[in-house]
Amino acid sequence: MGKAEDILTQSGCVASRRTFMGGVVGSAVASWSGLALGQPGPVTFGLTPVFLDSDIRLLAALKGYLEKRLSRRVTLVKKRTYQEITLMLLSGQLDAAWICGFPFIRYRDQLSLMAVPVYNGKPLYQSYVIVNETEPAAKFSDLRGRTHAFSDPDSNSGFLVTRSLLAELGERPETYFSKSFFTYGHRNVIRAVASGLAQSGSVDGYVWDVMNSTKPDMTARTRVIRKSEMLGFPPVACNKSARNSKTTRLITEALISMPEDNLGREVLATLHLDGFQPGSDSLFKGIASLYEIVKRQT
Repeated sequence: MGKAEDILTQSGCVASRRTFMGGVVGSAVASWSGLALGQPGPVTFGLTPVFLDSDIRLLAALKGYLEKRLSRRVTLVKKRTYQEITLMLLSGQLDAAWICGFPFIRYRDQLSLMAVPVYNGKPLYQSYVIVNETEPAAKFSDLRGRTHAFSDPDSNSGFLVTRSLLAELGERPETYFSKSFFTYGHRNVIRAVASGLAQSGSVDGYVWDVMNSTKPDMTARTRVIRKSEMLGFPPVACNKSARNSKTTRLITEALISMPEDNLGREVLATLHLDGFQPGSDSLFKGIASLYEIVKRQT
């Protein structure tokens, strides 16, 4: 790994050792009963911590919907970090994965876009900087010398956006904050800031907004002080070598057709999404620009 990438993966932060829900999830939920014997192996679909909710009912609904549409068994794979899922996708161990825009940009020569979620009518979202309700901070510059929580070193909204902001100031996390650490989950960032474990944090605005609507007790002790520009929503991608495969085509069609199916609508409603669209790589130009800003800092 080169020096530029070291900047992004080694922020001088002390990593949290809390275990997020890891491993393969699919075996814990019901399979669609219409599958015939002798079918090909299961379709493997990866989910990073950008996935809003690890509720077993939601996972069962997603699994059931995909199995019905694909007429194949589906295994949902969840890991603690973005990197684990990304590496599985790059090595061909997954047929598709819902990843983040940052790893999609970093490995754009090896990955192909399949679909992009639509949120509030657009395939876009924002990164938020939040603070504990007791903090007097009103803007980002007030956070110097504070303790800051990041989500994941491969997260756009939970790391890259703030990292690029610091780079533009000629700073790094270790020079700007008194301490910073990774929580490995956007909801964990909210919890860390709400509890006072961190005085501020970088979080996915979509996750914060949905939590603020559905679980206001989780966000009640936090306050948003900065919102980024609109950026490409975390996409579903596949290994470029499989972009023209039948499985890739069927998964893409299933995601885009979700609003037409009762179970698909249930999944979308739980995720607070309007649906999925094919999207284009141009949606992620903003994230690519942020990555370039950080790479220029040596």
